[in-house]
Amino acid sequence: MTTIIIALLVFGVIIAIHEFGHFAVAKLCGIKVNKFAIGMGPVIFKKQGKETEYSLRLLPVGGFCAMEGEDAESTDPRAFSRKSVPKRMAVVVAGAVMNIILGFLLICTTTLLYQDVVTLQIAGFTYTEDAQTGEKISTSTSESCGLQVGDTILSIDGMRLLTDMDLSYKLQSTETEEMTVVVKRNGEKVTLNNVRFYNTKTEGRLDFYVKAEKCNFLNVVRYSALNTVSTARLIWASLIDLVTGKYGFHDLSGPVGIIGTIGEAASVGETIIEKLISVLSLASFITINVGMFNLLPIPALDGARLVFLLIEGIRRKPINPEHEGLVHFIGLAVLLLIMVLVTFQDIMKIVKSNDPPDSSTVSASDDANTK
Repeated sequence: MTTIIIALLVFGVIIAIHEFGHFAVAKLCGIKVNKFAIGMGPVIFKKQGKETEYSLRLLPVGGFCAMEGEDAESTDPRAFSRKSVPKRMAVVVAGAVMNIILGFLLICTTTLLYQDVVTLQIAGFTYTEDAQTGEKISTSTSESCGLQVGDTILSIDGMRLLTDMDLSYKLQSTETEEMTVVVKRNGEKVTLNNVRFYNTKTEGRLDFYVKAEKCNFLNVVRYSALNTVSTARLIWASLIDLVTGKYGFHDLSGPVGIIGTIGEAASVGETIIEKLISVLSLASFITINVGMFNLLPIPALDGARLVFLLIEGIRRKPINPEHEGLVHFIGLAVLLLIMVLVTFQDIMKIVKSNDPPDSSTVSASDDANTK
């Protein structure tokens, strides 16, 4: 129960930060905000302010900041539609920007909790000891391919690496055995061809260690900024993989799946600090994901609204609000349908994971354990 509460709290904060971005910038631009809500569905709590109704709603799957004249004509001089294109663009992107800023701050926090900043410099390779002689035997294939201690990995197969997250992603997602690696060695760039990352003992690709530095203000800020960019870039790469068919619909996850994943993260680790790092690391990924996804030019998302504003700025003439509203309505309907399907899929995954194994599975497992 505690993990579910933590998951709902994290998800709620991410949504609240996004909507607060729209709200705060709208207020700064002199736009009238009629309603500000966290969550969707039935109202749990609401309070009428001087001009804005604030509400908390039952379903923690979204929220909204309803501005005067946002989707319809209005004669109010403080209406959204009556403000300049740059001001409206600032309001539209503010939600995503706030999510990305939150992600950056969360990465700063987790880095400080780790007390180390991970670099891309190779600190050593994996070894094992001979049981009889005690002699150290290398289990690292990449070392025999030319990598050296002190090398800083710059790119793998043309992908520029910014942080250890990029390194992990590239090693896990690359299907080819041999890779082209560019490293910085003694101040110069060196290209190594046909490098194979393989640990002969674990049979995994991690056959080296990277150097970690003690935290200070500059390296924490630099690492957090680069990690934010890496996360955003990986999200776009994942979307491309989804479009190209590398990942399928079954790989998608909605609010139920995300909340479940956050709950699982809250149970990872033995100490409170380890659990906190796990939750905050996942929260940073999710909030940056929310920000980047909202910038996609998909109807009903902030990215599509930004496209309409760019067109208006170029034409120097607004698009018919009814036409734009229809496009966003259709987009919203499609997104809601996808959300319903993905949510159903998430629930079925939970149900199946809780199903007891059948007798044949148990027998096979028991048999395997006795051999």
